[in-house]
Amino acid sequence: MIMKKFFISLVVAATFVFNAQAQQTAAEYFDIGVNKSKAGDYIGALAAFSQSIAMNPENSTCFFNRGLAKQNLKDHRGAILDFDRTIDLNPKNSEAFLARGMSKSAQDDQRAALQDFNRAIELNPDASISYLQRGMTRARLQDYRRSIEDFTKVIETATEDGTKYQAYYSRGICKARLDDYQGSIQDFSKSIDLNPKRSQSFASRGSSRLKINDFAGAIKDFDEAVKLNPEDSESYYNRGFSKTKIEDFRGAMNDFDRAISLDPQNVRAFYGRGFCNSKLNNQKDAVNDLTKSIEINNANMDPKVYYTGRITKNILDDLRNVVQERGKINEFSDDRSEAFYTRGLSKYKSGDPKGAIGDLNKSIELNPTYAEAYFYRGLVRSSTGLQKEALQDCSNAIKLNPRYGEAYYVRGIITFALGEENKGCFDLSRAGELGYSAAYNVIREYCN
Repeated sequence: MIMKKFFISLVVAATFVFNAQAQQTAAEYFDIGVNKSKAGDYIGALAAFSQSIAMNPENSTCFFNRGLAKQNLKDHRGAILDFDRTIDLNPKNSEAFLARGMSKSAQDDQRAALQDFNRAIELNPDASISYLQRGMTRARLQDYRRSIEDFTKVIETATEDGTKYQAYYSRGICKARLDDYQGSIQDFSKSIDLNPKRSQSFASRGSSRLKINDFAGAIKDFDEAVKLNPEDSESYYNRGFSKTKIEDFRGAMNDFDRAISLDPQNVRAFYGRGFCNSKLNNQKDAVNDLTKSIEINNANMDPKVYYTGRITKNILDDLRNVVQERGKINEFSDDRSEAFYTRGLSKYKSGDPKGAIGDLNKSIELNPTYAEAYFYRGLVRSSTGLQKEALQDCSNAIKLNPRYGEAYYVRGIITFALGEENKGCFDLSRAGELGYSAAYNVIREYCN
């Protein structure tokens, strides 16, 4: 009797604590998400914001912050969905339009990004960052004159040196595109004054000096660029090219050597080195280098030779195997469907995919609601080349368990590999949102 009363007291106390926590949980999860974001733990932040949203789906600020966490994880498709929801709930949020524009720009949807930046500026005409982002988007659309107007606005109004630096540097790039090399040199010089540790400013100013035949000035700039970034193959090439203009062929050869060691596909460096070898009467070496430049150039014109960024069969195998290692054999059960499921996993791991599929088929036949059986049958089918059937299995697993992050992950990479990149990346985003953090490694590599 005493134990019974004690147990009842525990239940009452636990119920009281739960009810007290439930009143604050959404706010608490939001605060956890903010703190994790500040600490750079964006995956943890995303999980916390998702919990808060589940409890309070009308909090626009929470959707916005989750979108920022996704944006920092390079999950721009997922971020856009959260910014969409933020704007639905709060159409006057200029920062949401700005952030959504940045994600759209990262997805190379520049015209849609431009519309968002225009709206952000309408709502908050004093935000320098919106003009900066709009200027960069206009530059990507090759509207250089209007980009220059935006960057000039930033230079006139921005208070932070970092923002001014970016505006001067970006305006210099636009001026160079318009063949205003003297103007670009002035802007690059201003950007260097603001931040003398950025190699790109010296490299860009060196390129503009090359255009006006200031070879000595260009070489000095490329000296600084490679000093700040010793892995910059392009700056070594450009310095070598500048040295050929003053007939320092041995010095140029050294730079072309370094450029090639950093980037063995640098076709111009092979051509430059071949040119120098010819000038130095090393004709055999010249022929070898020039032949190599021709081979690389021809290969670059053949999409079958060079990797295009899409997920190939080998990459698909590697990514799918990440999930395979997570497969766990369940404890013995009297449930016959689980026994077939477990035996199927064992057969697959022992190199018998056909036998594995047979057992997983039987498991599903005995229990058509067994989400894990569908999922692992999908994995096995995918490994044997049955990608469409694997997609259907993953979809069935998701239908049975809408929070099955691994199933979204596998369906996403298969869909991507089959050429439907947008659909694949949306699935990967959903997998990450559901806590399967491995998805973000794929998103960073293939979805941007």
